[in-house]
Parts: sequence; structure tokens; C-alpha cells
Amino acid sequence: MATTEAPLAAPLEVGFDYTRSLGPVLSRFMTGLRDGRVEGVRGSDGRVLVPPAEYDPGTAQALHEPVEVAAEGLVETWSWMPDPLPGQPLDRPFAWALVRLDGADTAMLHAVDVGSPDRIRTGMRVRVRWAADRVGAITDIACFEPIDGPAPVVGPGGTDPVTMVTTPVHLSYEHTASVQESSYLRALAEGRFVGQRCPVCRKVYVPPRGACPTDGVPTEEEVELPDRGTVTTFCIVNVPFLGQRIQPPYVAAYVLLDGADIAFLHLVLGVAAEEVRMGMRVEAVWKPREQWGTTLENVEHFRPTGEPDAPFESYAEHL
Repeated sequence: MATTEAPLAAPLEVGFDYTRSLGPVLSRFMTGLRDGRVEGVRGSDGRVLVPPAEYDPGTAQALHEPVEVAAEGLVETWSWMPDPLPGQPLDRPFAWALVRLDGADTAMLHAVDVGSPDRIRTGMRVRVRWAADRVGAITDIACFEPIDGPAPVVGPGGTDPVTMVTTPVHLSYEHTASVQESSYLRALAEGRFVGQRCPVCRKVYVPPRGACPTDGVPTEEEVELPDRGTVTTFCIVNVPFLGQRIQPPYVAAYVLLDGADIAFLHLVLGVAAEEVRMGMRVEAVWKPREQWGTTLENVEHFRPTGEPDAPFESYAEHL
């Protein structure tokens, strides 16, 4: 497919909050952080592990004996962070360091707040700088800092043990679409679906793949497809989750556009979830034109067309 347009590129953000329950070992560790102390666990060989492990890394034996360690220790090794990223412990240059606290036999990774790389060294003594508001998370240790004068007084924590922890997970990256993807996305911005046909098996792929996964040859012939098709398989979403934009129950279905040989996932709305079925004929519901961009989100959802269901044989090879 000849093209003079450069491939599309855009920043992508992926993020969610991961919430998990804590067992007895990690619960003690997080509760200790909230209360302004650091607690490890004794391994089967007598070593004190900080942060604690629920199972011995050498023997896989379950560990139970808590050991409180000091809130100060030694820098074992370090690396300078000149340009902190969003979400990191400090918003100014700092050092990542492995710090072995007094009383521990293993080191923990955290930030050390020093003004420049010539102010930190291996063997340097540092101590915990506690966060002003402690909730029972590793961020209760705001960072480590060089020992200079007496240790500050640590305020009280809570009363109940910490049994759950929520960790935000976030990934930010730049995605550059292939030439074939870019053609597909530009067509969506015009309210069209386009795929590409394999010159050997004649299968039509949408979104286009660039190369046929069956024959391994480039797919150069562009094929325009209608915005209607058949539900091949589906699931009913009944479980609510954080950030959900549609009230359950609703249907996520694989839609095989007429003339295509591969289905893609989208929403099927405008019908009760229990009425959606394999073979149901559906059509795209486009957002208002002024909201269109180079994205499949231009299609708000698919809805039933009212046509008779497609026979199973017509989509059996596309499940």
C-alpha cells in the first residue's frame, strides 16, 4: 500500500489502583510503618529480612517471627536520579539507594534526599524521614536522609492493624502506529472501516496486521468494510469496578464486520444483556462527528439491526 503520510503517534496512559489483602507478616510490616517503626522477619537461617518475606527465599518455609529494627542504617549502594519522574518519592534530584537498617541482614530500596551526587557515598549513615501522614504503606517512609543531629520525634499512629494496601500502577509511553494501523485510524476519523487483504489466502484483517499471520506475507490491498456485522461470541459484565463508565450488566462482544475474517471487541448496547446472542446482527453507533478522532472510540457501541440472526456456519471459523 503506497502512502506519503507519516505513521501516527500518540502518548498512551495506562493506570489502575491495585488493592490486595495483607497476610499476617506484611500486615505487621505495614502497621509498623504507620506507627513509625520498621519491622522485619527472621528467616530460617537466623537472618533478619527487611522488608519482610512471607516465605523464606532459600527454603520456602513460612516465616512468622517478627523483629523490630532501627530506623537508621548504612547505604550499601546507590544511583543518582537527576530528573525525577511523576509519582517518585521526591520532586527534586535524589539518590536511589539500597539501605541496610541496623539490625537487618538485607537492604531495602528507597530514596535518599541529598542535594547532589557528591553528597552521598557507600557506607554513609542515613535514617528514615517519616511522612507527615502515615496510612500503612511503604510511602510512610517519605525517604531517607543523612543523619544530622538528634532523631525527630515520631507522632502516634493508629489503633487497628493494617490489613489492606492499595498500590497505584501507572505506565506512560509513546506509541507509534504502523503504516497499516495509521491508515485504519485515519479512516476511522472519516467514519469508515478499512482492513487489508492477504494476497495468498485472501483473508481480510481489520484492524490491519501489516502481514498475514497465516501466510506471513505483506497485506497490501486495502479493503473498505461496512459498519455492521455479526456477534461471534460475547460476555456479560456483571462485576462493578473502579472507573466503570457503564452500569452493569452490559455486554462486551466480538463483532465480525461483513467481509472481514477477524472479529474485534466492542460494546453491544441498546438491548437487554440477556437478549444478546451469538449470530446477532449489529451495526455501529457513531459519536457526533465533531467528536471524531483517529480512534475506535468514534464508535460509541454496536446495537442490534433487527435482521435475522446470521447462521452459525457463516461465522463458525471466526470464533
